[in-house]
Amino acid sequence: MLGYFGPAGTFTHQALRTITDEDAVAFSSVREALEAVRRGEISGAVVPIENSVEGGVSATLDELIAGEPLAIRGEIVVAVEFGLYVREGTRLEDVREVLTHGHAAAQCRYWLAEMVPRATVTEAGSTAGAAAEVARPESHYDAAVCARVAGETYGLTELAYAIEDNPGAVTRFVEVGRAGAVPERTGADKTTLVAYMREDHSGALLEILEQFAVRGVNLTRIESRPTKTTLGSYCFSIDVEGHLHDRRVAEALAGLHRVCPRVHFLGSYPRADQARPKIGDGFTDDSYEAAASWVDGLGVPDAG
Repeated sequence: MLGYFGPAGTFTHQALRTITDEDAVAFSSVREALEAVRRGEISGAVVPIENSVEGGVSATLDELIAGEPLAIRGEIVVAVEFGLYVREGTRLEDVREVLTHGHAAAQCRYWLAEMVPRATVTEAGSTAGAAAEVARPESHYDAAVCARVAGETYGLTELAYAIEDNPGAVTRFVEVGRAGAVPERTGADKTTLVAYMREDHSGALLEILEQFAVRGVNLTRIESRPTKTTLGSYCFSIDVEGHLHDRRVAEALAGLHRVCPRVHFLGSYPRADQARPKIGDGFTDDSYEAAASWVDGLGVPDAG
């Protein structure tokens, strides 16, 4: 059974439904969902990891490496559209207290400032949770910014839809399980890892990036995260094009292992968009094999 960052009606729930119709367990936080995976209570969990407007989801990036190693098994990308939902009878001009998730508030900031300028926006644990709260007759919140499915689930009235400031925004979700065998490569894959600097010095980040650049491995995301040890100490959460079983990726990981005190490998998995990387000359598996054969043959006398 899978779990997800709930409650029902969130975008995470919507993402989960794209991969299974079976019953799933909702958790009130990303941490609870991932800890349930670690304890073996569920086989995997779907959690948000990146938004095209707000960037990485800190809770997920941190919790993936906070305990027993986990592995990303797949990704789902969902279009993000928000609406303003209220109890029946509430008018737009009546809205004074709006409840929503922090990312939703950020993505609808300008619309809210223009259309409900006198409203105070409060952050909730999830957009669906905000809808559930607003649905309570005694709630002091007048409106929720949430997905249409959440508004409908909790019986709210839609005052406006597609209120996001950046149409076309998407959120990326990952299915996470316990560490194990890496899925076979498809040719359209991503690999996620977290690399730690050995020490903070000039060129420390460059040393990490060079491991990918010299092997023709393209990065699709890189974000710094505090190590939570001392001020100014950071690690880097990275997504790259390719699979662990691609020679260029494997050798880049080996290079990181040499220059970093710690590297968390979080999995290789199929890309949601099925886009295949453009591999430069000299970086295919055949190129690596040919180079290795050439080196092995150096110094060996010709048979003739």
